[in-house]
Amino acid sequence: MMATTHAAVGLLLAVPLTVVAPDLAPVAALAGIAGGVFPDLDVVAGVHRKTLHFPDYYWVAALPALGLAAAVPGPATVAAAWFFLAAAVHSVSDVLGAGLEPRPWERTSVEAVYLHSRRRWLRPRYWVRYDGAPEDFLLTLVCFAPGLTHFGPTVRRVAVAFVVTAGGYTLVRKRLPDIEERWL
Repeated sequence: MMATTHAAVGLLLAVPLTVVAPDLAPVAALAGIAGGVFPDLDVVAGVHRKTLHFPDYYWVAALPALGLAAAVPGPATVAAAWFFLAAAVHSVSDVLGAGLEPRPWERTSVEAVYLHSRRRWLRPRYWVRYDGAPEDFLLTLVCFAPGLTHFGPTVRRVAVAFVVTAGGYTLVRKRLPDIEERWL
């Protein structure tokens, strides 16, 4: 899945706070977006879907952080909780997409995300055929929709920026391997 889709899911995780703690909902939404994107920074930091992806260990941080945010609600505790929650959900959900190959629509990879506690790769499930697939863009739209209706202007602007970015990426995704081969 695209980083934008993971960001959208991070925002979606904050929607319940619009009812329970509306003053903290924007902080949770922005932290969820950041946590949703964070694991994909390993594209430049090391081995993608292994270096910053922890489908098992992010939960070790997320669950106590959520408990602390419930016990002592405030911007810092909520931000930490939703950041780690979104990073955990991102890392787990990468198994639902394609593998790491340059042309994931060819389904040649057996590596979706690394499970550190078991020291092995989890296989891709291809529920989302590949990052940037039309259904991936649709998922981004659906998950960001509450950001356009339930939050204020800051979150709305961030949501729109991510949707526009996702749309552009979706339009060029299948051409990227050829461009990379030609120019790099």
